[in-house]
Formats: sequence, structure tokens, C-alpha cells
Amino acid sequence: MDAPLVIDVVDNGGQWTHREWRMLRYLGVDTQIIHNDTLSGDLRELDGLLLSGGAARVGLTGKLGNCAELLELELPILGICAGHQFMARHYGGDCGEAESPEFGAMEITLNDGGGTLFKETPETQVVWESHNDEVTIVPDGFFITASSPSCQVQAMENDDGNRFGLQFHPEVNDSEYGAKIMENFVEICHQSRN
Repeated sequence: MDAPLVIDVVDNGGQWTHREWRMLRYLGVDTQIIHNDTLSGDLRELDGLLLSGGAARVGLTGKLGNCAELLELELPILGICAGHQFMARHYGGDCGEAESPEFGAMEITLNDGGGTLFKETPETQVVWESHNDEVTIVPDGFFITASSPSCQVQAMENDDGNRFGLQFHPEVNDSEYGAKIMENFVEICHQSRN
């Protein structure tokens, strides 16, 4: 029997970091919450990493602890909300203040099936939003996997299939297929390990 996957959650000060951790535990993952100033050399051996949302206005400040160093790791990484925005800017895209900030339930539409993170979820689905900022330019080597009428980059994925960003919060019950999206990320980490 395989040892459990090891996927840690980087705490960027988001209000639902513990929900992300709890959902990973529910999926059988060995997970812990680590502070965002953790150095890559201080990490245990990981199969994946999740960059949580955060209180910081990443779209305006461009700073998120030590996440820039963590994004250099050779393993699958999922960025949620502020983590997603930071990832876009780190890889040469951009983010900024949203013209229409989103709070609460929002319907998103997948682009061309939504990539590997949205496997076995429907083309339109309701997700939970809580953001003032958003990705405005997708980095080279990334493509948009989901959009909404007020936010073009609800989700993105890189061509290598190991970097994923979500503007919404899959860890919140109100995201209809959030558990499946997290399960898909765990499966991506499992395939990467093997």
C-alpha cells in the first residue's frame, strides 16, 4: 500500500486556510499548515503544495511571504485566491483591483473542459467568491480554464500541468464541485509522485 500523499498548506492569512487543510485530510492526505515565511529547505518531503488565500491585497502589493521561493519547487502547486494572484504575477502575468469585486455565490463557465483540475465537473457550476483583486494578465505558458461574467480568469493552469490557480474557494461548501476539484488536485499530485 502506498504511503499517504504529503501536501502542505501555506498559510497566507486567509480566512479559510483551515478548511483547505481539513478537506485534504478528509481526502486521506498527510497535511499540515505552514507559515508563508517558511524556507523551501525547511519543508518536509512533499508531493504537492497549496498556497492559501490571504488577507493581503496581493493584486496591489505583490508580496506574499516566501511564496516566490516555494513556487520554484518541482511539484504540483495549487494557488487559491491570493495564492492564484501571486502565482500569476510571479510567472510574469499581472493582477490588480477588480472592476467588479466578487463576494458570495457566482456561476463560472469552464473553457474547453477546464483542464485537469476540473475533470468530471460540469461546464457551468456555482462557486464561492471573496476577492477585491483578480488576475488581469495570464502568464506566458498558462491558459484560462474557467471564467465568469465579471472575472475572466476564474481559473488557470500551466502547459506543464503542475501549476493551477483558482480565484474562487473550492474549500467552501458553497462551491458545488469544490470537493471534486480538490480531489482532482490530489490525483494530480499522486500521478506526479509516480
